[in-house]
Amino acid sequence: MAVFTGAGVAIVTPFKPNREVNYEKFAQLIEEQIAGGTDAIIVCGTTGESSTLTHEEHLDVIKYCVEKVAGRIPVVAGTGSNCTETAVYLSTEAEKYGVDGLLLVTPYYNKATQKGLYKHYKRIADSVKIPCILYNVPSRTGCNIAPETVVKLCTEVENIVGVKEASGNISQIVKLMSLANGKVDLYSGNDDQIVPLLALGGKGVISVLSNVAPKQTHDICAKFFAGDIEGSCAEQYRAIPLCSALFCEVNPIPVKMALNLMGKEVGPLRPPLTEMEEENAAKLEKAMKEYGIL
Repeated sequence: MAVFTGAGVAIVTPFKPNREVNYEKFAQLIEEQIAGGTDAIIVCGTTGESSTLTHEEHLDVIKYCVEKVAGRIPVVAGTGSNCTETAVYLSTEAEKYGVDGLLLVTPYYNKATQKGLYKHYKRIADSVKIPCILYNVPSRTGCNIAPETVVKLCTEVENIVGVKEASGNISQIVKLMSLANGKVDLYSGNDDQIVPLLALGGKGVISVLSNVAPKQTHDICAKFFAGDIEGSCAEQYRAIPLCSALFCEVNPIPVKMALNLMGKEVGPLRPPLTEMEEENAAKLEKAMKEYGIL
């Protein structure tokens, strides 16, 4: 059984003006996401600025999220690292807090071989009992998980259950699913490719868009699963200009600005991320108004 089906939000981590984690705002975001129909919360992923959280903050944010969600929807924790033992540490601690699954990004910078990726992921998965979802985003990590490696891991390691695919390479994803034999739970990692990946047998999306449009992102998936392909496509098409604006600068720069424009007060980014360029900020605001969320 999949960790979740539908739209999981890759939730931002709100900060105070001094860039400390703002737990009061985080609680509000969680409640708004659940009320909006989000099917799962993915905490401490790329969108949650996990790379600039200390290990202590990282784990505190995960624990707080699990406590606030209180079992209402699944919580998946981002616990990947380019150091295998660090990923093991974060994963085993997150498991103790009661997360429903783990999201494990490929080791960045190291550029492991496929053999190295297999051993890395197997070591992490063997250290826990909860389901693990691989995260393939070569544009950020410089490392691609080959379809054969994904299938091998999902077939040979009991609690590796699927992959968040953010390569954008549809041909690669088609090949993956042609080899999967029902062993791989596929999640879109790109908001502009939700419907195409659902059509390939995907279980849903791990979404940036859902931060600002939880109901609409949920509906893209729900309508597809209900057989309303035309309605699902219409929602996907309507979201494309906003998706483009949300990625006109590196994630999560635009989505944090979008939330602040909506009055959510999620605060600043942590360096080395910086605030949006004025021209791009204007494009984002225009797209949000046209989409009807501003």
